[in-house]
Amino acid sequence: MEAGVKRAKSNWTDAVLVCAKCSRKVDGGFGEKGRDGLAKALRREPGFGKKRKARVGVVEVKCLGLCPKNAVTVVDTRRPGEWLVVAPGEDVAALAARVAAPDGPDQAER
Repeated sequence: MEAGVKRAKSNWTDAVLVCAKCSRKVDGGFGEKGRDGLAKALRREPGFGKKRKARVGVVEVKCLGLCPKNAVTVVDTRRPGEWLVVAPGEDVAALAARVAAPDGPDQAER
């Protein structure tokens, strides 16, 4: 190990990147009452969170550059070539199941 570099353990098996700029433009639209941002709603799903003990980490990033109208851009780090565009009111539990599926999105839809 290099000098000055330390390691920290994490339970993350995956990470989900949520565009903060898109979330700010949409201004909520997710969660039980439709008032939460997508990142916050995803973190409430079982196994998801932002701290290192979560199974799937949810990280809000500055801007992903896609900028869809009235939607939020999401990247599952296990499938970086497939970005998701999530509209307000979409089922967050279904999105979480798709992202957390061990063998990809095809397995989550079955």
